[in-house]
Amino acid sequence: MEFLEAPPLPFYFTPEHEQFRATLREFIAREITPFVAEWDEAETFPRELYARAAELGVQGLGYPEAYGGTPADVFFQLIVAEEFARCGGGGLQASLNSHSIALPPILHAGSEALKQRVIPPVLAGEKIAALAVTEPSGGSDVAALKTTAVRDGDHYVVNGEKTFITSGMRADFITTAVRTDPANKGAGGISVLLIDGDTPGLARTALKKMGWWSSDTAHLRFDNCRVPVANLVGIENKGFKTFMNNFNTERLFMSALACGFAEVCLKEAVDWTRQRVSFGMPLSERQVVRHKLMDMTLRIDASRTLVYDLAYRIEHKLADPARLVARVCLAKVQATQAMQFCADQAVQLLGGMGFMRGTQSERIYREVKVMMIGGGSEEVMKDLAARQLGL
Repeated sequence: MEFLEAPPLPFYFTPEHEQFRATLREFIAREITPFVAEWDEAETFPRELYARAAELGVQGLGYPEAYGGTPADVFFQLIVAEEFARCGGGGLQASLNSHSIALPPILHAGSEALKQRVIPPVLAGEKIAALAVTEPSGGSDVAALKTTAVRDGDHYVVNGEKTFITSGMRADFITTAVRTDPANKGAGGISVLLIDGDTPGLARTALKKMGWWSSDTAHLRFDNCRVPVANLVGIENKGFKTFMNNFNTERLFMSALACGFAEVCLKEAVDWTRQRVSFGMPLSERQVVRHKLMDMTLRIDASRTLVYDLAYRIEHKLADPARLVARVCLAKVQATQAMQFCADQAVQLLGGMGFMRGTQSERIYREVKVMMIGGGSEEVMKDLAARQLGL
């Protein structure tokens, strides 16, 4: 199946990148892939996996050494996405890597005391961090959030709800979007507040999902939770931009993931059609099947090329910020559409087996929609891109 693997491009991936990729690939093949179906059915995975990933350096990738991390460029992050996709289990990677969206606001805007208290234990795999932005009434409309944090002496009193929160049940630290100026109903009254998982008044409810079964996903309720003012991340009422910048990184990571999941579907389809004999010949020798496989290949290559180009522009600061936001939004749309197409085609080519639990394509087919919705739905992405481009 050599045609499925594009040769590494040296101006994207150096020998150091590829060495890390090989190490991570071996770890996932040994520690994760054999157990994905089992963990999916159990709707959880072992907590000690965080520590094992941390020992490999995955959790700390891209963070300063002062907090237990390893400085790394954006292409290392793409490798993490691509290699985790190989296990064919989106829920596993979503929870294991939830710190990748929970910690950046603290790293970039938090006080030194907050950074020292939160970041090192998370990167060591000892603690779990989650990001809580989405609300039952707002979805991706962060400027309309309703969860309030009212100042009361040296504490904020937090009331409200968050939903669809990855790692929400297990999280020790929750980076939360709150409204600190109730009179301001727009983006101007939003702040970033770190809420500890053992805060009195915090209630958590596990959510049942169509896919990502092994992912810990929760609905959170804050009932007069008293949170120290010292847990404020950045400047009060100035948190909206922090969350928007965070979304941009998340969307590029999701785009790379989507390409990886699409490729998993393609590989499973190729293996199956080569082995499956129908009416005297392997399915892979039939023209209609070969066309389907090439349609899948085309979409994966086009999407991945766009993702790599954007990553290069980000790393080398070659793009206007507004246009970059627009292109990342469109990359997420393109990549998740490719994932959707490849999952559908793979299930179709596998026939009855594609409908059976346990195949990678069946699992990915169920998980397509969360990738197309999470981080901003397709409709939101297109509208945001149009506005960033002045249309």
